[in-house]
Amino acid sequence: MSNFKQIINFIRATYNVPEEFIPLHAPVFPGNEKKYLSQCIDSTFVSYVGEFVTRFEEDIVKYTGAKYAVATVNGTTALQVSLIVAGINSGDEVITSPLTFAATANAIVHAGGKPVFVDCEEQTLGLDPLKLEEFLNEHCELRQNNCYNKASNKRIAACVPVHIFGHPCQIEKIKTICDKWNIVIIEDAAESIGSFVGTKHTGTFGKAAILSFNGNKIVTTGGGGMIITDDEDFANRAKYLTTTAKKPHPYEFFHTDAGYNFRMPNVNAAVGVAQMESLPLFLENKRKLAMEYKEFFKSLDIPFFIEKQGNTTNYWLNCIFMPDRKTRNEFLEYSNSHNVMARPAWVLMNKLPMYETKQNFPVAEKIENTLVNIPSSVRL
Repeated sequence: MSNFKQIINFIRATYNVPEEFIPLHAPVFPGNEKKYLSQCIDSTFVSYVGEFVTRFEEDIVKYTGAKYAVATVNGTTALQVSLIVAGINSGDEVITSPLTFAATANAIVHAGGKPVFVDCEEQTLGLDPLKLEEFLNEHCELRQNNCYNKASNKRIAACVPVHIFGHPCQIEKIKTICDKWNIVIIEDAAESIGSFVGTKHTGTFGKAAILSFNGNKIVTTGGGGMIITDDEDFANRAKYLTTTAKKPHPYEFFHTDAGYNFRMPNVNAAVGVAQMESLPLFLENKRKLAMEYKEFFKSLDIPFFIEKQGNTTNYWLNCIFMPDRKTRNEFLEYSNSHNVMARPAWVLMNKLPMYETKQNFPVAEKIENTLVNIPSSVRL
């Protein structure tokens, strides 16, 4: 309990907030957000067509190094459409980690697929490439150049590795394995804008990837997402489907598919353009906070999760580890009751009623029982 008090006092001192509520990750708007919103409103183009949507997509392309970007209403719809464009058919299986936000599995289901879970690793918190390879070797076979689950007789059409809390997973190893089994990769990079593996941005390794700009992300548009890819046909199809699959025409309405109204409104994109201008400041600020946390928790002998060699993480949500679930719960109760927001990792996907399985995932279970996210907002 004395450690708990030290932690709360340190967080309050770090944020220079003696008494008020400290959120987990609050948005900050230090730049041209109001200016661009005003310009957007004055233009009257506040919905799905407008210059800020195009500018935001161009900004994401320039920053991530992807060749194409398609703005969507949120990260979940971005993932759903990405899987559909990648060729997921009804009943196909899609591999992902049990340690992720529910939106990852939900998007797989909304695309017509079924999530199949493979354990994660402590080194990155992401999908374990060794466990992935073991699963494929033991349970799968290639038939006419497609991967099939021998037990379910279903095609394993895709893999969705997640860059957890902004930390890059071992995406290069995962890609090598998936290429061998002809499994398409759609990266869930929702939390990892500003994170790199070597010099490559997360989300630029697979067929496509998605980003999220929810209110609690480093860059926010209030609600929003983005599909990024190097495949022009993929990008064009994604844009077509997310804009109701309407054939271009000055005035006629002719639709060729049951498309989706998933495009990001121009008013949201205006905020995103301003936020991207501040991204370098945000990342520098968050890295400084993470290093302060690192030194502090070292003095308490409490593990603090840091980026792995060769990676650059955005430190979206900082993570510490308690010795067991009981201590974790005690700290969560203490922290939140003292007006400092902290939260555990998500309940594992395989424990949720709609995705429940009898499989055991010991590493994911250990992380779920011990991990705590602590305040990680940009400090201005």
